Amino acid sequence: MPADHMLPADDRDSLEQLKIMTERIPGMIFQFFRSTQGAMSFPYLAGSGALLGEADKRLLAEDANHAFERIDSEDFPQLMTAIERSAHQQTPLATQFRLRWNADSVRWIAARAQPERRRNGTLWHGVMLDISEQVAHEAHLRRLSDTDALTGLANRRKLMKRLDEEIAKSNRYGTPLSLMLLDLDHFKQVNDTWGHLQGDQVLAEFGSLCTGLIRTEDTLARLGGEEFAILLPLTPQSHCQALAERLRHHIAGHDFGIGQGKVTASIGVAEHRVGESRERLIDRADNSLYIAKEQGRNRVISCTVTAIG
Repeated sequence: MPADHMLPADDRDSLEQLKIMTERIPGMIFQFFRSTQGAMSFPYLAGSGALLGEADKRLLAEDANHAFERIDSEDFPQLMTAIERSAHQQTPLATQFRLRWNADSVRWIAARAQPERRRNGTLWHGVMLDISEQVAHEAHLRRLSDTDALTGLANRRKLMKRLDEEIAKSNRYGTPLSLMLLDLDHFKQVNDTWGHLQGDQVLAEFGSLCTGLIRTEDTLARLGGEEFAILLPLTPQSHCQALAERLRHHIAGHDFGIGQGKVTASIGVAEHRVGESRERLIDRADNSLYIAKEQGRNRVISCTVTAIG
């Protein structure tokens, strides 16, 4: 029989395996204590020390603030609210926050813990996990949902959302709002003559050219193919038409890698009427674009502004 102070071999192996596992997980197992007076500490920490940098575990066992000082200032109030709610209601702690990784970067941390009421405070038993890759992937998916993959511009979905927002403002405050629809003329010939790879380069460069000529508050979107749109808040039709002419001139004079004058654009312009629907505004801008193409392309046509009936 083994001595009383000796663990059986199977138990020692299990403890060693547990130690190896906790050292390798992308996070930390912890106990966190908050006294009724608000003092905080980490009585127990095990796992990836990288989450806490060089912080000494014995120091954190006395004062958790040495770790809390690295939490992003915007996330700290939310974290403290979650801790206080969990302590008061004795409900599980579940929160996310950013932790300063070094001078140049931060890591996203998810904390999950179960509270245990103690005589002089609350003790949580939980785990902290590094979820930075998951957060980055989710942000990437959100960007993809609103972004055209080829040009990096807003896509149709994003434009429609922005249109709804700006139309609501225009209806409420009576402020001007204009929409510009652009279509590259005879773009099929570009693809047929220089190939689709060069055609894609033209579209991407077209987006960059237009971005450099509009304001940051304007929204430039690719609707699909060679069709684009620009939403211009606080802009009457006369100013939008002037910008459209400037864009048309720059587009016609740009090389795009296939020779100057090989790419031109037809542009239709319409100003929002108070009370008008999104669909009606788009339809009027699209009619203007159709007229521009019918009249020979490489031109700007503005929809006549009349009172809504």
